[in-house]
Amino acid sequence: MEWLNGLFNLHSALQAVIILSLVCAVGLALGKIRLGGISLGVAFVFFVGIAVGNFGLDIDHQMLDYCETFGLVLFVYTLGLHVGPNFFSSMLHEGKDLNLWSLAVILLGTVMAVGLSYGLGVPMSEMVGILSGATTNTPALGAAQQALEHIGVNGGSAALATAVTYPLGVVGVIFAMIVLRKFFVKPADLELKNEDEDNQTYVGQFVVVNPAVVGKTIEDVSKGSHFKFIISRIWRNEEVILPHGNTVLENHDNLLVVANKEEVAAMEILFGQEVKHDWNKEQIDWNHIDSNVESRIIVLTKPGLNGKLLGELSLRDVYGVNVSRVLRGDIKLLATEDLRLRHGDRLTVVGTPDAVDHAEHFLGNSVKTLNEPNLGNIFLGMILGLAIGTIPLSLPGMDSPIRLGIAGGPIIMGILIGTFAPRLHIISYTTASASLMLRKLGLSLYLACVGLDAGKDFLGTVVRPEGLMWIGLGFLLTVLPIFIVALIALRTKKYDFGTICGVLCGSMANPMALVYANDTTKGETSNISYTTVYPLGMFVRVIIAQMLVMFFV
Repeated sequence: MEWLNGLFNLHSALQAVIILSLVCAVGLALGKIRLGGISLGVAFVFFVGIAVGNFGLDIDHQMLDYCETFGLVLFVYTLGLHVGPNFFSSMLHEGKDLNLWSLAVILLGTVMAVGLSYGLGVPMSEMVGILSGATTNTPALGAAQQALEHIGVNGGSAALATAVTYPLGVVGVIFAMIVLRKFFVKPADLELKNEDEDNQTYVGQFVVVNPAVVGKTIEDVSKGSHFKFIISRIWRNEEVILPHGNTVLENHDNLLVVANKEEVAAMEILFGQEVKHDWNKEQIDWNHIDSNVESRIIVLTKPGLNGKLLGELSLRDVYGVNVSRVLRGDIKLLATEDLRLRHGDRLTVVGTPDAVDHAEHFLGNSVKTLNEPNLGNIFLGMILGLAIGTIPLSLPGMDSPIRLGIAGGPIIMGILIGTFAPRLHIISYTTASASLMLRKLGLSLYLACVGLDAGKDFLGTVVRPEGLMWIGLGFLLTVLPIFIVALIALRTKKYDFGTICGVLCGSMANPMALVYANDTTKGETSNISYTTVYPLGMFVRVIIAQMLVMFFV
C-alpha cells in the first residue's frame, strides 16, 4: 500500500492532479443531489475541498496557487465571452434598470460591512472575506487576497472567513426568497410582465390600402417612413412575389412583414390594414404556404463573412433572396442592412429553392465547423485579460493604485471580445456546450483549490468565538441587503418576481439560488435578469474588495 500512500501524500504534480480530480469528481456528483428541490451544483466542490483539507490532505503550495489562478481566469474569461454578445445591448434597454437594482444590493451590503467592521472591531482583512462568503463571490475573494498580498498582509484569514460564511451565503439568498414569496409577494407579482423578451421581432400580414404608399417602391417607402422592416413575401391576386427594393406596391397587395415589436402599430398605419392572423407561432410550416417559395435557416460559417454588415453581402441583388430574421443564440433579430453578422448566426433566408441553395453555398452552413472551439483565441484573450488586470489604476484618495487583477481583467476582456470580435473579424464563437464546460471546469478547479486551502483550519475556526461571529455577520450581510432591495423593487410593480429573483441571485453571484428561483417561478425571466446583472455585479464586487483592502486595512 506504499504506492497508494505516495499517490495521496507525497507532494508532486501527479498527487496534485489526483487530489484535485478527486475533490471535483466527488463535489460535482454530490452537487446533483436535490433536497427540497434544491441542488448546490458545482458549489459542492467547495465544501468537499473543505472536508478533504480538514482531514489533512494537501498539495504543494505553488501547484495549488497555479491551479487556483488558472481555474479562476478560465471561468471569468469564458463567462465574459459568453455574455459579451448581448451585454451592451441589454444595458441599453431594461438592463440599465436591472443593473441599478443589483448595484443597490451591492452598495448596501458594502456599507453594512464597513459599519460592522468598525462597530464590532472586526479587522477589514477578515470582513472582506466574510463579505465574499456572504455574497458567494469567490472571484471577489481572489481579488481581495491579491490586494492583501500586494500590501504584505496574509490573506489566509480572508479565505477562512469566506469558507465559514459561504454555506449560509448560499442558503441565505434562498431563505430570503422563500420569506419574500410567502409573506410579501402577491399572485399578480408571479405573472410574467415581459414575456418573450428574446424575440425582438414580429411577423405580421398587412394589406396595402394607404394611398400614400400605393405606386411607390419598397425602397422609397422605407426611406420615407424611417421605420425598419423587412417584406419577405407579397401576395398579389394568385401570384407570390419575392420583393426587391424596386418592387412597386399596388393597392390591396398582401404583405408578410417582419418588424420590431414596438413598431407594429406604425406598420398598420403605414400600409393601411393588418390581417388578424398569428404568424408568430413556432409550429408554422413556412414552406407549405407557397410551393414555389422556400424559407430556410442557414448558419453563417464562412470565416470571411464574420463581422460584415448584412447589407454588404447584397444577397437580394446577387442571389435573389431575402433575409427576414437572424437568430443569435436565443435572440431573434430583425435582419436590417446595418446588422453586423457573427460567426454562428442563423439567417432565415426566403427565395426560390435554387436561389436559396446558392445563398447557402455562399454563407457556408457548415454546422460541423461550429463544433470546433477556437481555443487559440480563448488563450489569447486570457493573456490580454491578465495583462489588463495588472495595469495600476490610481483613484483619488487612495495611497496605492488598484488593479482589476486576475478576476476583473479577464472578465472585462471576455466581454469586450464577445462584443467587438466581429468588428475585428475575430471568430469568438463557441458552442453552448463547450462554453458551459470551460466555465464549469474553471470554476471547479478554483473552488477545489480554495476549499483545500481553507479546509485545514475550518473546524477549528468554527468552534472558536470569532468563527461563530463570522457566521452571524455573514448571514446578516446576505439576507438584509437583498431583503430591503427586493421589497422596494416589488413596490414598483414593474417586475415580476422571477425577474427580481434573478437580479438578487446575480448581484450575490449565487447560481445555486438561481436553481431554486427557476424551479419556483414561471418562464426564463430569472435566467435573463441573472445574466444581465451578473457580469457588472461581479466586476463591481472585485473592485470593491480591493478598495476595502486599500482604504481600511
